[in-house]
Amino acid sequence: MATSVRHEPLAPSGAGAAIGRWTLTAGRYRAGVLTLGATLHTLEAPDRAGRSAQVLLATDELAQILGPARHYGTVVGRYANRIDGSTVTIDGEEHPLAPTGGGLTIHGGPDGFASRIWTAEEVEGGVRLRLHSPDGDQGFPGALDVTVTYTLDADGELVIAYRAATSRPTVVNLTNHAYVNLSGEGSGDVLGHLLTLDADGYTPADERQVPYGRIEPVAGTPFDFTTATPIGKSVHDDHPQLAGPGGYDHNWVLRPRPADGAPARAALLEDPVSGRTLEVLTTEPGIQVYTANKFQGAVTGASGVPYGPFAGIALETQHFPDSPHHPSFPSTVLRPGEEFRSTTVLRFGIS
Repeated sequence: MATSVRHEPLAPSGAGAAIGRWTLTAGRYRAGVLTLGATLHTLEAPDRAGRSAQVLLATDELAQILGPARHYGTVVGRYANRIDGSTVTIDGEEHPLAPTGGGLTIHGGPDGFASRIWTAEEVEGGVRLRLHSPDGDQGFPGALDVTVTYTLDADGELVIAYRAATSRPTVVNLTNHAYVNLSGEGSGDVLGHLLTLDADGYTPADERQVPYGRIEPVAGTPFDFTTATPIGKSVHDDHPQLAGPGGYDHNWVLRPRPADGAPARAALLEDPVSGRTLEVLTTEPGIQVYTANKFQGAVTGASGVPYGPFAGIALETQHFPDSPHHPSFPSTVLRPGEEFRSTTVLRFGIS
């Protein structure tokens, strides 16, 4: 069954007039993509009874999209997650970055990729979005040309393919920041969802969630999701790594990826209530799991329910946070003549 692709403006007038919405429909699955932030805005999937629901946290209110929901489902970059000290040194040259507060540059800076209007074009099975980031953008060296392609098929497989090239040596780390609730947005928390992570280690972090630079085993800790485990089982444990963020907001170190560069499984999320499942496959070496610990109802979804703590879970495939300051971590340096390539697959199913 072919995927249908439709384009329309998000809003008829005002600040939203330049924001386009692309809708991909394949069988019982439908995804909505916005040109603002190359955002995966909505995703509808059936449950075991065939009932469809929107399983991403999202709002159509422009003020919220531009405000408290500014990272919901967006492509974040030029460097997703944290860079300590708001500086990177490449080939001996130091580059001060635009700070976001707390001595950090988070998600590429205060005017990162999530706040840009990307250009878009239809491709077979989906939509391709493009962004040009000039040399010095948010302090990052090199002019960077980025594409992100979303394709959807009738089997419930959404592929996110990232590509980038630079004019000068720089650092690149791109991810998607969607929040998932397999019971449907606004249906409550995800603490009863079962999570499996194909990871035997994680990177413990300081009170700002910046990794110390070491990898520790998950065995015997609340970070052990090597078998299907309820998200809420240990989220409130008296563990020093959980006390500060109030839950999970950490990078797990995935088992080695295939040598041929094919995406391999990183995570499996299962909802015993609806029967919906989500398998995440990626070429990336890490995955940041954030359980929306700090949500306080600032965003209200289409259901009319404000999103509180644990209303969704973000499964952000990535290179590790603050990699430029930790030579033992996989490198995020991209040089002229090279192509940054990263692929993540969201595979929905029913149990």
